[in-house]
Amino acid sequence: MRRIQGGGRDGERQLVKCYRALEPADRDTLLAFGEFLASRGAGQRQATSAPLEPAPVPRPQAESVVGAIKRLSRQYYMLDRSAMLNDTSTLMGAHVLQGRPADAVIDELEALFARHYAEYRAEQACKGV
Repeated sequence: MRRIQGGGRDGERQLVKCYRALEPADRDTLLAFGEFLASRGAGQRQATSAPLEPAPVPRPQAESVVGAIKRLSRQYYMLDRSAMLNDTSTLMGAHVLQGRPADAVIDELEALFARHYAEYRAEQACKGV
């Protein structure tokens, strides 16, 4: 795999070339992952006096793994995405590269986000929030 060097216009051009070379399903995966990376840490930037609650977002019947990551990121907007990056990437890879069924991967993603939310709540309690 070729590494994108630098930032700015050269990095953007290289990323666009990679994007254009992908199949449509892989493009969706790349976009979802990019959104995930862009949103990580958003919860830490928000100052509040009480722990934030997840926004209720029901799980659709026929949901893709990419759709689940987007849904869970919206639902658990207060979480630090960088703390979940490795696990989320591993689950996405298990689905895309190893062919694990979407429903099983989505169940694990939901458990992952719920576990991180429980840790968030515990941290808030320790802070006296």
